[in-house]
Amino acid sequence: MDIKGKIAIVTGAASGIGRALSLELARRGVKAIAMVDQSEEITIAVEQVNNEVNADIAYAYKGNTADPGFRTKVFDDITGKFGPANICVPAAGITRDRLAVKINKETGQANIYPLEDFRLVVEVNLIAPVYWAMEFVARIAEARNSQGLRKWDPDEGVQGTVVFVGSISSQGNKGQISYSSTKAGLEGAAATLTQEAIFHGIRCSVIHPGFTDTPMVRVMGDDYIAKYILPETQLGRLIKPVEIADAICFMISNSAISGELWADAGWHPSPN
Repeated sequence: MDIKGKIAIVTGAASGIGRALSLELARRGVKAIAMVDQSEEITIAVEQVNNEVNADIAYAYKGNTADPGFRTKVFDDITGKFGPANICVPAAGITRDRLAVKINKETGQANIYPLEDFRLVVEVNLIAPVYWAMEFVARIAEARNSQGLRKWDPDEGVQGTVVFVGSISSQGNKGQISYSSTKAGLEGAAATLTQEAIFHGIRCSVIHPGFTDTPMVRVMGDDYIAKYILPETQLGRLIKPVEIADAICFMISNSAISGELWADAGWHPSPN
């Protein structure tokens, strides 16, 4: 799929990988990008993208990606302006890290990971991106149906691409019981959705970034990163968001790439 001239939807676009991807898509000639985030920074991110290409191609949508009404509003608006989107990267995500079970040293009682935190992470990191992807597929399916088109033929060319943002934590990582569960869950969702969505000419895959220089990682603190992350990384540094953005664009534009792509910079969890 040629990225040039396509319509993209990116969630989590105010910072980190989502922001870097929006910039990279703009540089590669997309016609329009719906940049979605609940942060006030989304307006600044959109301005940065538009300034990068000296054109008004990026549009800010501020809201909670886990809100179905907001999701519908974004798709209605961008579809009304340009027609169905061709690229969907639901990159928004959160962490609520802590050990699954901790012993209180004073009481000797076990403290289990809070259920409300687990549910929140599942809602934002798993359910929301899957439903953004399904909405994306639905809009293309409806458009094709309105044209009397049903089962996709390869001669038509790829109609759309979904790239979920997983994580190396899907393999398991201490202190990330909820986060790891959601990223592993995306693998199953993508594997299922791609078998169904290809009927409409839509590909679906997952990229698993390693520790990337984003606000989500930086909040761990420099000392933690230096002690526990960098020594296990072959490159000896955090991955740059633009490197992940480049890898996602590769997945979008190369139809031979299916399934999962690991962009981990050689990081592997320590067994100790």
